[in-house]
Amino acid sequence: MIDLKGKVAVIFGLANKRSIAWGIAQKLSEAGATLAICYQNERLKRDADELAGSLPDAKTFQCDLSADAEIDALFAKLKDTYGKLNILVHAVAFAPPDEIKNDFIFTSREGFRIAHDVSSYTLIAVTRAAVPLMTEGGSIMTLTYYGSTKVFPNYNVMGLAKASLEAGVRYLAASLGAKNIRVNAISAGPIKTLAARGIGDFTKILTAVEERAPLHRNVDQLEIGNAALFLASDLSSGITGEITYVDAGYNVTGL
Repeated sequence: MIDLKGKVAVIFGLANKRSIAWGIAQKLSEAGATLAICYQNERLKRDADELAGSLPDAKTFQCDLSADAEIDALFAKLKDTYGKLNILVHAVAFAPPDEIKNDFIFTSREGFRIAHDVSSYTLIAVTRAAVPLMTEGGSIMTLTYYGSTKVFPNYNVMGLAKASLEAGVRYLAASLGAKNIRVNAISAGPIKTLAARGIGDFTKILTAVEERAPLHRNVDQLEIGNAALFLASDLSSGITGEITYVDAGYNVTGL
């Protein structure tokens, strides 16, 4: 059994009980980690507080990762509260709705900028802020999707943003390896999250995975949580800069 007692984890991207971040939070908590669960804005506070309240030793913090000042303020609070960090989970992504609905060729300059800023750059921003607190080394992980590599209907600019995110994982891993800080990504299969509601014909993607994936099913939040638990632990001490697929094997299939 993995033991994370004495480890402090900060988790970004909790929206509600369907969030992949929530599945990860549950698994890290079960292993004994102390959790700092972050939500974006006041609208999400109630759900975050309610969910965190069901876990031992979990606190909530508000932080909009699109604002550097909020990131700085958050990590100052985390330093005062915990003194250190061992684990960071980045489960944040966004693109304006029109950039998802419209044909890809109509991607706007501003939509492209926002998608890459929120979905990719924020990993760099929070990592930079976390490094001074990871005095014992650490594990940083983010969430990506197979749409970074293959074309999926209605994923559009998010596919580019996720490709950028994955490149960022590799560059951050190279930058931080000497500090014994590992950086990895989990490529999760499609899950009915709040963000997924904005993707047209999402049920067709779920059905395709059930039909073609070697396991002939979709995955759930807790399975992503299991992979995150492994990456957070010393069992993955030799793994960094990698993309780990948790998608019932869908990514290995052709026809």
